Parts: sequence; C-alpha cells; structure tokens
Amino acid sequence: MGSLILGIDPGTTLIGYGLLEFQNDKPRAVDCGVIRVNKKNAFPIQLQQIYQDITNLVKQTNPQVVAIEEVYVSQNAKTTLRLGHARGVILLASVNQGIPVSEYAPREIKQAVCGNGNASKRQIQWMVANVFHLDVADLSEDAADAMAVALCYGLRHC
Repeated sequence: MGSLILGIDPGTTLIGYGLLEFQNDKPRAVDCGVIRVNKKNAFPIQLQQIYQDITNLVKQTNPQVVAIEEVYVSQNAKTTLRLGHARGVILLASVNQGIPVSEYAPREIKQAVCGNGNASKRQIQWMVANVFHLDVADLSEDAADAMAVALCYGLRHC
C-alpha cells in the first residue's frame, strides 16, 4: 500500500474531501465526496458537526496526512472569519487523531494541478476528472477541489 492522503476543501456548509493513494509516484482516487453541514443549526453547533464528521472521516480513512486548502480572504469579513473557524475545527479534528496536516494556498493548488495559478473551479474539476478517469458530471466542485489539494500534496511529497 502507498501513501494515503486526505485532501479537504474547507467550508461552513459544504466540505469537500478526497482520498488519494500514491504508489510508485502514481496517484489513484480512492474516495471523494462532500460533507453537508446543517445550516439551520446555530454556528457553534455547525462547528461541532464539522468536528465530529471530520474526526469520523479521519478515523475511517486512516490517512498518513491531511492536506487542506488555506483560507482565502473574501470581500465579506464575516464569511472569511466563519471559514477560518471551520478550518480551525478541521485542523483540530485531524491533529487530535495524530495525523499531520499540510496547508496549501489556493493559487499553489491550482498551479500544481492545472499549471495555472488562476485556474477556475471548472478547470480544476475538469482536470481532476481527467486525471482520475471520473465523469465530470458526477464530481462536485467541492470534492474536485479536495482531490486537487491531495494531489498537490502528493506531487510535492510522494
């Protein structure tokens, strides 16, 4: 078995995840999807759900590393702060399971996966679908972004 990398695209209501295995420098998609957070709940309860869901995901997948996208600064300060809270909870859930975490800027991920630091979400989605022979129609943008984060880590470290 090769290196298992869990990529996470953080969010407050949708969290993308992608599990990749790197063996002999070749990536293979193992699993991907989206964690949906109940947005009707108060924000502290949403953070609790994120913590529990990420903890369960890390326990189920048992990766060697979690790779996560760094926070981007939105025009809306409240949105940026909430995303920062969600990222903090995701980081805590990962390290509490003894899993090291690597963080990557959005531009660095886009550059690694598409060769263009300004690639659009659709370009990331298309590239990830092509690399892993997935149907782009079945791949959500959030899951594709998470797989791109994991791929970025793998291309640099595996």
